[in-house]
Amino acid sequence: MKFITLKSRGGNYMVIASNVAWLRTAENNQTMVGMVGGTPIVVDGTIDEVSKIILDDAGHRN
Repeated sequence: MKFITLKSRGGNYMVIASNVAWLRTAENNQTMVGMVGGTPIVVDGTIDEVSKIILDDAGHRN
């Protein structure tokens, strides 16, 4: 199980990388992150920035 940190304007999240189900563009340069079995969270950054954080921190570096 690999935890990653995603920054948010209301406080940071630590999520399990393998529990991220989907990403969707939100307002004001933010991304909505869908979690398996949970409620989506809104984090700072574009889809590209957030997906890079998730993949890099989960050990899937290109």
